[in-house]
Amino acid sequence: MSARDLDVAYGRDVVVHAASISLDPGTVTALIGPNGSGKSTLLRALARLHPPTAGDVTFADGAELRALSGKELARRITLLSQHRTAPGGVCVRELVAFGRHPHRSRWGGRDDEGPAAVERAMALTGLTAIADRPVQALSGGQAQRVWLASCLAQDTALLLLDEPTTFLDLRYQVEILDVVRDLADEHGVGVGVVLHDLDQAGAIADRLVLLEGGRITAAGSPRDVLTTTNLTRAYGIRVDVDIDPVDGRIHTRAIGRFNGAHASAASA
Repeated sequence: MSARDLDVAYGRDVVVHAASISLDPGTVTALIGPNGSGKSTLLRALARLHPPTAGDVTFADGAELRALSGKELARRITLLSQHRTAPGGVCVRELVAFGRHPHRSRWGGRDDEGPAAVERAMALTGLTAIADRPVQALSGGQAQRVWLASCLAQDTALLLLDEPTTFLDLRYQVEILDVVRDLADEHGVGVGVVLHDLDQAGAIADRLVLLEGGRITAAGSPRDVLTTTNLTRAYGIRVDVDIDPVDGRIHTRAIGRFNGAHASAASA
């Protein structure tokens, strides 16, 4: 998928300006930036949930996003949004199976590959043991994993994730991001993901897109984007960036009045 010069507005207020971005097979692209910078809005525009007022989005085969039927779109793109409400009276397996809707025949509802896709999605997200539990009885983190499993069961070539680690403890944050990386590396899925944790974004993504005030101000590899200059400007606070000499991981640290003073005292 390639988006070119997208403007996205709420009423008369343009909140994303001339954004160009591509999502490629087997590549994880992370959108980062401060609150209100337009990350989620841009992601929703790529899923056609918020039509742009200017620009266009096309696929590698020449299809235009705006020209696809709802079912055609759902066979190409899956979006995990921040806020979803589960219907009452369904268990985990049933909710995951909702993701198979685009693959069912029009009249009979037949989906020969559906059961295997649902079981695979639950296994990837660690839900097999609670497959028959009511969704309303789950914790916030468990429910988040169920929604992700539903997206995986949809089995599309593009996966859009809006803050997928919200409500998850550290273990499941790591496991969900491992699943995302595996989808790209082993299954060739193109992933676009909004993340607030800069260290996680630097570790998981092949490409980062930094937004400020609705504009893309930096794009490229994690090392190119996660710099002290870029992050300090974007977040309005000093952000130090270090690269681990052993594993090459990028580590960021925002410097406030308290941790800055503590660090100076410690070094003295």
